[in-house]
Amino acid sequence: MQIPEVGAKAPHFSGPDENGATISLDQFKGQKLVLYFYPKDNTPGCTTEACDFQENMTQFNNLNAAVVGVSRDSQAKHQKFKERYGLNFPLIADEEGEVCQAYGVWVEKSMFGKKYFGIQRATFLINEEGVITHVWPKVKVSSHTQEVLSALNA
Repeated sequence: MQIPEVGAKAPHFSGPDENGATISLDQFKGQKLVLYFYPKDNTPGCTTEACDFQENMTQFNNLNAAVVGVSRDSQAKHQKFKERYGLNFPLIADEEGEVCQAYGVWVEKSMFGKKYFGIQRATFLINEEGVITHVWPKVKVSSHTQEVLSALNA
């Protein structure tokens, strides 16, 4: 699956959050959605990214934008991750990888010459009508939250 392009209808998704509640695209009609994909809970880059979103949550709320994270970690891992860092936005436990596949972020990677599949860190900004308005296909964590906020303010 390819990463959806700007202007495309956001692929429908539905999956359990850390508490087992179903989170789906339909819930965000009428507000903007920052849907971000990250490789793994409690790793340095992923922790920094989640905490940056959390630290700026007031600004996202003021811009009528919800934030939802997605990884293939379990609900239990997501619960511990959220508790440890005080995150107050949902994390989808995409254990089967269906949401990752729909958004084209489940890709072949290479580390030290070994090939494996994993999540490509990516973020999608979806407008009130469910259309993708921005795509960050290969996120650099350090300035990412500010890039997303700038896009929301544009």
